[in-house]
Amino acid sequence: MNSPTQPGLTETRDDRFARGLVKLTQIDGDAGEAVVARVGAIAPDFARYLVEYGFGDIYSRSGLNLRDREIAVVAALTALGNATPQLKVHLNAALNVGVTRDEILEVLMMMSVYAGFPAALNGLFAAQEVFATRDAAA
Repeated sequence: MNSPTQPGLTETRDDRFARGLVKLTQIDGDAGEAVVARVGAIAPDFARYLVEYGFGDIYSRSGLNLRDREIAVVAALTALGNATPQLKVHLNAALNVGVTRDEILEVLMMMSVYAGFPAALNGLFAAQEVFATRDAAA
């Protein structure tokens, strides 16, 4: 049930990569592909693993919808406190899959309790930048 493919079926790396690209595009559109291209320019194998595993395997599981997955990722990256570039990508992704700005702010508020105020404030400032960029583009 949680596997993206049926048990017993053989799948290739190309299948996982293709499924991952579809999922990544569904979440991030061109921005996701740009990140993969940037990583691929310096480490092609790393870019492939990112797509295959991160999006072809994990994001393609059926246990959570994309909206809930992005809420979890925003919380995790905020709690790390040192992943601002990745947090900005996933704040945009969260908005792309239906998470509201108010919900993002609530997640950041929760992180003040569990990750501390510095990490939550870093997340808040990252969200402020993402919101402003999206507003300017609208």
